[in-house]
Amino acid sequence: MSKVIISCAITGSIHTPSMSPHLPVTAEEIAASALAAAEAGAAIVHLHARNPEDGRPDQSPEAFEPFLKVIKQSSNVVVNLTTGGSPYMPVEERVQPAAVWKPEVASLNMGSMNFGLFPMLKRYKEFKHEWEPAMLEGSHDLVFRNSFKDIRYALETLNATGARYEFECYDTSHLHNLHYFWTEGLVQAPLFIQTCFGLLGGIGPHPEEVLHMKRTADRLFGDNYRWSVLGAGASQMKIAAQAAALGGHVRVGLEDNLWLDKGVLAPSNAAQVTRVRKIIEGLGLEVATPDDAREILSLKGGDKVGF
Repeated sequence: MSKVIISCAITGSIHTPSMSPHLPVTAEEIAASALAAAEAGAAIVHLHARNPEDGRPDQSPEAFEPFLKVIKQSSNVVVNLTTGGSPYMPVEERVQPAAVWKPEVASLNMGSMNFGLFPMLKRYKEFKHEWEPAMLEGSHDLVFRNSFKDIRYALETLNATGARYEFECYDTSHLHNLHYFWTEGLVQAPLFIQTCFGLLGGIGPHPEEVLHMKRTADRLFGDNYRWSVLGAGASQMKIAAQAAALGGHVRVGLEDNLWLDKGVLAPSNAAQVTRVRKIIEGLGLEVATPDDAREILSLKGGDKVGF
């Protein structure tokens, strides 16, 4: 069994500043939180950018530059840039940061899906910014578009950069979509497949659903992929523990879950990394370093990025 890669998704675009005072918003906060997560044991940091004034998602390459350079100068951690951006953005906007900065890893969503964020309106009633409740309410009628044309556009734009992909799969159909692009030769093994659980519109967080996604990936890809999991909300650590015990890798972070325990907000991304590291080591497994992750995923190396 290989070492376990911990990815940490630092801020994302789903949670809003009113939901937690610990959610990184400014470039300085994102850089500091990413570096602390790396110090705690994350081999990969998955990064989005936000407008520093109101915290809304910002997918302009210029918004990424300040924290990318600080992270690069201060750490050997692998940088993974989002091409998901916000589900309200077109793919042409979403791929721009990765196209400009040429990271070692870029995320890539593998299928269109309903993207229901509106249940959070039952939990949160007061917001600092008008865009926050409007974004959540709008997801009643939101389809996160990732058509075959969109995915092909992203691959044709980014393959030339030498980036590899974190293929985000929210249902079994997404695994089949990835299999199509693999057989077409547009993506290369080893495939880094992030199976995502617990978001309304995707597959649920039950242990049987986790096993179903793994069995499907095993059947489609055999030894040609590396498996990782993302559990949204309260399922985060349970699914991470299940996957680690089954030989997989894990993702944590405030993008996916704002909490550390029931009723207790996570004070930082590093706190979640520390928690999942204890789970991994408690299972008798070893946490991967950034260079271990580069070897496991066949990455191009931190000296070949554009920042």
